[in-house]
Amino acid sequence: MLDMESIKNFTIDKSEWKAVKFGDVVFEPKESVKDPVAEGIEHVVGLEHIDGEDIHLRRSASIEESTTFTKKFSKNDVLFGRRRAYLKKAAKASFEGICSGDITVMRAREELLIPQLLPFIVNNDSFFDYAITHSAGGLSPRVKFKDLANFEFSIPGKLGQQKLLLLLKSLDESIQDELSLKRKLSINLETQIEHKIHGEILNGKTINQVIDSLSGKREVIKLQELGEVIKGKGIAKSEVIDSGIPCVRYGELYTKHHRIIRKFHSFISLKSSEKAVRLKVNDILFAGSGETITEIGKSAAFIENIEAYAGGDILIFRPKDMDGTYLGYLMNSQLVRHQLNKFGTGATVMHVYSSDIHKIVVPHRSKDEQIKIANSLEEIASNIRLLDKQVHKTKELLTLLLSKVF
Repeated sequence: MLDMESIKNFTIDKSEWKAVKFGDVVFEPKESVKDPVAEGIEHVVGLEHIDGEDIHLRRSASIEESTTFTKKFSKNDVLFGRRRAYLKKAAKASFEGICSGDITVMRAREELLIPQLLPFIVNNDSFFDYAITHSAGGLSPRVKFKDLANFEFSIPGKLGQQKLLLLLKSLDESIQDELSLKRKLSINLETQIEHKIHGEILNGKTINQVIDSLSGKREVIKLQELGEVIKGKGIAKSEVIDSGIPCVRYGELYTKHHRIIRKFHSFISLKSSEKAVRLKVNDILFAGSGETITEIGKSAAFIENIEAYAGGDILIFRPKDMDGTYLGYLMNSQLVRHQLNKFGTGATVMHVYSSDIHKIVVPHRSKDEQIKIANSLEEIASNIRLLDKQVHKTKELLTLLLSKVF
C-alpha cells in the first residue's frame, strides 16, 4: 500500500485528461416512488444514516417505519447531503431505496464516467468546498444540484479511469479491512465485558432476575458499601477556555468520554476551578440526566493522578479502594446500565440521583481480581485504539491522493 511519503511525491500526467463540468458527467435522476411497499422498496435513508467523510452508505431504516419520503435512489447512486454541506455527507448506495428530500441523488453518465469513480470525486475537499460556497440559507443552508453541476474538474478517458479506480480502491479496501477488524474487536470487547464482569445471560430476563441469579453464584454488594456519591458543581460554557486546568462537562460524558477518560476536551481558569469539584484518581463520573431512559447514567472513569474538575449535573462515585479502570468497564456494563434504566425518572428529561447509584448491585471482587479483569479488557481496547489511528492515517492518505487527482 502507498505510504504518506510516496503520495506526497505522487504525480500524474494529466496532459490527455479532459476538463469537464460536474453536470456533464453526472446527473440527478429525480425518480420518485408512490407506493414503496408495492414496489418492493426495503430501505429508507435520512441524513442521519450517512456518516460524514465516508464514501460508503452503511445504515438505513426499514420500510416498516413510518416515512413520508418518496425520492428514489438505485444501487451505485451517490447520496449527497445537500443540507449543511459542511458535514461532508456523500455515500455510495449498495442497495436501492427511498431517501430524504435533503439528500440529492447523483448518478454517473456511464458513457462518460465509470460509476464507481463518482463517490471518490464527490468525497473530495474541493467538491465539498464548492458545495459549501454555493449553499444558501441561514441556520440550515442547502445547495442545489444545478449549482453543483458547474463544478469543474478533469478526468481521463475510460481506460485511464479504470487505472485510477484501481489505485483509489486499493486504499479504500485497506480502510474497509481495518474498519472490519475494528468492528470485530469492538464486538469481542463488549462480549468480554459482560462475561468477565458478571457472566450472566441477560436476554429474556428482567434485571432483578439477573441479580438474583448472580447472587446465587457469588457475593454481590451495593455501591453504597463501596464508596460515596458527591455532586459536581457548575462550570458555565462561558468559563471554558482553550487551555488551562482540565475539566469534564456533563455533555462530554455522552460525546467525548467512553468508559475511561483518556483525553480532556475542556479547560477552565484557576478562578473557575475554585467553585468546581476536584476529581480524585478512580472517581467515576455519571451523567445525572439524559433525554431518553437508555442515555441516563452514562459514565467514565478518571484514572490519572492530575488536577481536574467536574462540572454540574455530574454525579461522582468516589470508591474507597477500587481499581478505576475496572470501574469504568463495570459501570458501563449492561448489568449496571439496566439497573440505572430502572431507576430513571422524569417526563421530558430523565434523571438519576445519588440514592439511585447507591442502590446499584455489583459483584464483590478483590482489588487483585479487578486489576486482572481491567488489564484483560484494556488489552483489547488498546488494539481498538491502534486500529483507530491506522484508519485515520489511511483516510488521510486517501484524502491527500484525491486532492492530487481531482
